[in-house]
Amino acid sequence: MRSLVSALALLAALTLPADAAWWSPGDGTVFPAQLDDTDADGLTRLLLDGGPMETKGHPFFEAKGKYGRACITCHQPSDGMSLSVETARIRWTETGGKDPLFAAIDGANCPDLTQGERASHSLLLDHGLFRIARPWPPVDHDGAKITPDFTLELVRDPTGCNASKVWGLSSPNPQVSVFRRPRPVANFKYILAMGFAVDPKVGKPLPIDPETGRMVSGNLMADRRALSLEAQMRDAAHSHMGFDVLTPDDIKRIRDFEDRIFVARQRDRVGGDLDAGGARGGPETLAKSQPGRLGSQGTAVWSEFAAWEKIPADEAITPEQRAYRESVARGARIFREKMFLITDSAGINSPVGFGNPVRNSCVFCHNMSQMGMDVAPGQVDLGTTTLPFADPQPHLPLFRLTCTGEPHPHYGKVIHTHDPGYALTTGRCVDVGKITLQTLRGLTGRAPYFASGSAPDLRAVIDYYDRRYNIHYTEQEKRDLVNLMGAL
Repeated sequence: MRSLVSALALLAALTLPADAAWWSPGDGTVFPAQLDDTDADGLTRLLLDGGPMETKGHPFFEAKGKYGRACITCHQPSDGMSLSVETARIRWTETGGKDPLFAAIDGANCPDLTQGERASHSLLLDHGLFRIARPWPPVDHDGAKITPDFTLELVRDPTGCNASKVWGLSSPNPQVSVFRRPRPVANFKYILAMGFAVDPKVGKPLPIDPETGRMVSGNLMADRRALSLEAQMRDAAHSHMGFDVLTPDDIKRIRDFEDRIFVARQRDRVGGDLDAGGARGGPETLAKSQPGRLGSQGTAVWSEFAAWEKIPADEAITPEQRAYRESVARGARIFREKMFLITDSAGINSPVGFGNPVRNSCVFCHNMSQMGMDVAPGQVDLGTTTLPFADPQPHLPLFRLTCTGEPHPHYGKVIHTHDPGYALTTGRCVDVGKITLQTLRGLTGRAPYFASGSAPDLRAVIDYYDRRYNIHYTEQEKRDLVNLMGAL
């Protein structure tokens, strides 16, 4: 009888609306083949390639460790398999701050603050940020200490964690606390794809996974501290869930789920279905397409919306739908064709680099067809966490880094940053501020944006780039780019 009930449940789950429901560890809810999440502006769709899946007993969905969390805690289907600040606030209100999401280890500004008080969790509740603790000095992927070529000092820290006697830089186990957004667990076929065997940003071969001996993309985590999905699982289990043993079967089952899940925007409130009128905007295109293709040599980035460039006059759509679709199509062309000078960005202009400045468009970095990631993996400093380019972020720690060898090619000898980024993995001054590029799909469900959460909405993302690189977008161009981003 139980097998019959399970079969019926799976059949019923072929299509299931999420309606922004919270998935708690151990719920036992069947993950459907198609999961639609509606919001005020439209609908985001998740596809589980290969059909629905039982979650009861599944290691992605079951709590393990001392914090009562599972992977699903911080990677919610209603948020495109990430976590929005809005969802965190709702969960705080619904549970009085008692959900495992707010575990002291990283859901609080510092574990030694008074738990259960909103002020102790303000970075998560106001900016969607989790605490990421990195060892200091850094260690390599084999656990050996690295001697950095810069010193690190604390200028200020409203959280108090970097000065903590238990959790800080001078504690028995010294660590640096930085605060970052969770990256989405979806579309891994693209995130793991490698278009080249060499990282042109540094002029070196791609990193080698010490476990398998194979090259890896390095696109998984903001600071590339884990090279493979398996290593990332173990890092998350230890750092965010509080246990250290993932069995080979656990890893296999989590990997199977993560390899099969795809997410993208499917419908806009004004523009209608993003697969309509010849467009191919939804996640089905992601599930069926080949990853790792360079848009300039094949399918142009965001050409999914090319059919909307010339909508027939007799197309049976409303004037509002026509205006929206034409705006998205213009946004795709602006993304590809609006040229500007990219300056003082490590990973682009240096160390090997393409010149400083280099004239190009958004697709210079966001060049992978269907996804907008970088076919040539590697980390880039866009200035989002480092002065003088970063927007004001007084709620975050501020560090002063002093290069002890060669000065940084763009910041000089002394650097002020809220997050040293990739430098916390390599120990190299030249890597300060570098962050792994984000996937651009399913953006609407996971605000705020950038690793530090400094952009509260999509317009703020466009405004940041406009200021950073003196692009001089027109107001219409900004609206078109926002509409494009919202359609992804």
